[in-house]
Amino acid sequence: MGYTLPVFATAAAVAALRCLTEGTCPEEVTLALLRPNRCERFVIAQGAPLDDQQALAITYSEPSDPLDLTRHTPIWAWVRWQDLGTSPKIHIEGGFGVGRDRATGEAAIYRYARLLLTTNLLLYCPKERAIAVTIVLPQGRDLAARTSNAAFGIVEGLSLLGTTALAQPLTAPEQLDRYRQDLAEKAAQSPTLVFCIGENGLQVAQQLRIPPSLCVKTANWLGPMLVAAAQHSVQQLLLLGYHGKLIKLAGGIFHTHHHIADARQEILTAFCALAGLDQKCLQQVWQAPTIEAALKSLETLAPHALPQILRRIANRIDERATAYLHAHCAAPLGRSLQVGCALFGGDRQLVATSEVGSIILSRISMQ
Repeated sequence: MGYTLPVFATAAAVAALRCLTEGTCPEEVTLALLRPNRCERFVIAQGAPLDDQQALAITYSEPSDPLDLTRHTPIWAWVRWQDLGTSPKIHIEGGFGVGRDRATGEAAIYRYARLLLTTNLLLYCPKERAIAVTIVLPQGRDLAARTSNAAFGIVEGLSLLGTTALAQPLTAPEQLDRYRQDLAEKAAQSPTLVFCIGENGLQVAQQLRIPPSLCVKTANWLGPMLVAAAQHSVQQLLLLGYHGKLIKLAGGIFHTHHHIADARQEILTAFCALAGLDQKCLQQVWQAPTIEAALKSLETLAPHALPQILRRIANRIDERATAYLHAHCAAPLGRSLQVGCALFGGDRQLVATSEVGSIILSRISMQ
């Protein structure tokens, strides 16, 4: 079993606070996880008082997924006394490596993380004292560069994200089984479904007013989930996802975890070449650090060609998905499912919809 980043940040913060109140750092701490409603012990890697006003403690992340890029990353918590008369009882802030919302400048420390930190720290904070807590992720900026955080407005680091203490293994078979179960239940109610790729897909589906009863959350298991949809007699399926994720399908990659395969730059460059873009544009796309950055370059260098390129990618995703079904499902199952797609960008606005995707989306919106 693994845990989310907020849990290890809280363990470090509690250990640092105990350094201040007890003079030495505990080897482990016990936390109330809240979700689920139970207590667990966590090992503290290091910690010490810096002086009589502040202390630092360190834990290491242990998610359940062996491919999770935050696995074994260090998490520091710096705790110091504050004046209760002029400061809140517990003040929480993000330091180096913790992401910030580009629009607001606020640290990407979300509701569950703040609740977990506050609840556990209150158990050890003396009544007459207040504390300030800064969470530091020394490797956060480097790790964030390997995610799509910046595309969704989180910059300079990782988020303390999650609604529960337990980390869901998005690459583990158990997670696929849960997705399949949800698919089976919803397919029994409707012949038309929407695969929402990740939490962002679910949010965009909500913006588009797609009924939740039609939405099936998926992670990286798109190939097996397509086959499962055909097996459960789904007739129409819309793939709704971030363009930087779904573009892999246009290259025939149906397990989209970055550890398995990642040819996004190559795929986008190929479509730009097919659109007749010159060598300068192709080099910009090829050398861009992310898909989002490549598309930003194209908005400047080839604004008239970009919509056509994205539509071609969307239609190619449909073609590849159909071919995948034909290859992995016995007839007539593999030929009875119509697949379309809709791609959105970092601002969660649709940027391209395939021909089939447009038809499915219009039918869904009429419900």
